[in-house]
Amino acid sequence: MSADYLSLTFSALADPTRRAILARLVQGEASVNALAQPFKISLPGISKHLKVLEKAGLVSRSREAQWRPCRLQAAPLKKVAAWTESYREHWEQSLDRLDDYLSQVQSKGRTQKNHGKEK
Repeated sequence: MSADYLSLTFSALADPTRRAILARLVQGEASVNALAQPFKISLPGISKHLKVLEKAGLVSRSREAQWRPCRLQAAPLKKVAAWTESYREHWEQSLDRLDDYLSQVQSKGRTQKNHGKEK
């Protein structure tokens, strides 16, 4: 796999057709014809999408007689998940700060509202 596997993986995932192909392959291997069926795209068009997915390491193709089944290779997705997980602490801290801020704003609003009733 390339040293810049994240760019390859995110680039491959950027297209909704390729994401749909991966979603189909989660169910099990499939031929190019079967993968092309739900799309209004030519077989060469689907093959181009599969080449992008193969280059990113997300799909593999083998040969069984005349049939060339495609299979999902989830390892790159696991690496992307690990990369995004490294940002979890930052996201959680940011959300905690937002929660604290909103609590302060709501508390301040209730205090001002209560002072207005006393007058």
